[in-house]
Amino acid sequence: MSKKITLYTIGFTKKNAKQFFELIQKSGVNKVLDTRLNNVSQLAGFTKKDDLAFFLEKVAGVSYDHALKLAPTDDILKSYKKGEISWDIYANAYNDLIDKRHVEELFPADMLDGACLLCSEPTPHHCHRRLAAEFFKNHLGGGVEIVHL
Repeated sequence: MSKKITLYTIGFTKKNAKQFFELIQKSGVNKVLDTRLNNVSQLAGFTKKDDLAFFLEKVAGVSYDHALKLAPTDDILKSYKKGEISWDIYANAYNDLIDKRHVEELFPADMLDGACLLCSEPTPHHCHRRLAAEFFKNHLGGGVEIVHL
C-alpha cells in the first residue's frame, strides 16, 4: 500500500453529545463505521442508530454505516461481559471471527481512510474497535495510522 491512511476510533460512553461531535468534527473523520452489535438500545442515548446517523450528517457532515461485520457475536460479547472469559480469550475469539469474515475484503483501504470505528467503550484498551483497527493495520501494512479519539 503506497498511500498512508488514517483510521480513527471512538467510544461514546462518558462523553456527552457536545464532546463526542466536537471530537468527530475536529479530527477530520469523514464517516463513522458503527461496530456495535446492538445500536438501537435506549441506553445508547444520542448514539441510537437513526439518531446518530441524523446528528452526524447535520452536525458534522459525516456519513454513517452500521458495520455489523465488525461487531462481535452475541455469545462472545456476553461471555466476556459476564466474566466467563478473559480479555485475552475474547480478543483471540474476536480476531478469529473477523478473520473468518474476511473483513479486509469488505472494508478496503479507500473505504477506511478517514473512517472512525465506533463502539460504546470509553477507552480503546479493552474494546473490539481497537482490535479491528489493529487487524486492518496488519492487513494493509504499515501505511495505516490509528488515532483513538
